[in-house]
Amino acid sequence: MSRVNLAGLLPSELEDLAVELGASRYRGRQLAAWVYRKGVFDLEAMTDLPKDFRERLTERAVIEVPEPERVTVSQDGSRKLVFLLADGRRVSAVLMPDDDRMTLCVSTQVGCGFECRFCLTGVMGFERNLTPAEIVGQVLAANRLLAPAQRVTHVVFMGMGEPLANYGALVTSLRILTDARLGVGYSPRRITVSTVGLVPGIEKLGREGLRVNLAISLHAATDEVRTRLMPVNRAFGLAALMAALRRYPLAPRQRIFFEYVLLDGVNDSPEDARQLARLLRGLRAKVNLIPFNDWDGAEFRRPPLPRILAFQSVLLDAGITTTVRWSKGEDIGAACGQLREPVPA
Repeated sequence: MSRVNLAGLLPSELEDLAVELGASRYRGRQLAAWVYRKGVFDLEAMTDLPKDFRERLTERAVIEVPEPERVTVSQDGSRKLVFLLADGRRVSAVLMPDDDRMTLCVSTQVGCGFECRFCLTGVMGFERNLTPAEIVGQVLAANRLLAPAQRVTHVVFMGMGEPLANYGALVTSLRILTDARLGVGYSPRRITVSTVGLVPGIEKLGREGLRVNLAISLHAATDEVRTRLMPVNRAFGLAALMAALRRYPLAPRQRIFFEYVLLDGVNDSPEDARQLARLLRGLRAKVNLIPFNDWDGAEFRRPPLPRILAFQSVLLDAGITTTVRWSKGEDIGAACGQLREPVPA
């Protein structure tokens, strides 16, 4: 019988396992604290657990999380963490410091199957989904890399892959990360899930009651341009997407984030901005404009700064909160749309 990976289990499942092994639910809660709060993955180091319980655990379970194979530091202080997975594949996460914030961008899949034309990860194609242990493990490993007084403060699901296409593992990971009693303990307000616009997944996520932030990779305000940039738009066009977003449950003062990569001569005109303002009218929205980050072989270019600022100005004049997000880690291939790792030989 294969051993279960404790790092991917919900705290309640760790309690159930403890009972199965003849111990109390309290021992399961202790186990959750060691793994998710203290980041300890060696059963022998969990000294407040009875020795016989640890022995039974060793027969039934392992604690396996991906370890950083390589850490590359950017001039702006960001760190790209390349994780070697058990099957030899690799994924990336990015640590991004900003004043008192430490944001971690995590991956949910090896590669991505949605082929957005401006995104290097899409060139890889889809290889496989990550497990909850491989997703949560990125957060645990990042916290272990930081100084004792530091901790990841915000988690964004914007790395490699489409989170809603790995729905089960995503939701399990979110429940572990946001469990205030026994999990990692993040406020849902500090976690953001990004999607290319998978309408059924958005609707399901809205029913989970998780209250995490939702970000939409939009990148165009018309179906014609969006379909050219993002093939997913053929299945879920803007009308269906916006209808789902208008139904999405938001907490007080919560907004939906819209990511919009600015591409020179493609989606960056004042008229594009006016169309975007019309599309978002009536929504509690915040737009993050992302000037395109170049990569070898890309067919797009970053617009000149005056055009970027003019686009932002149109949205601000329409009353839409809009920021220009200059991606961190561009010099180390860690910026938005640049993540790609080699496949195993």
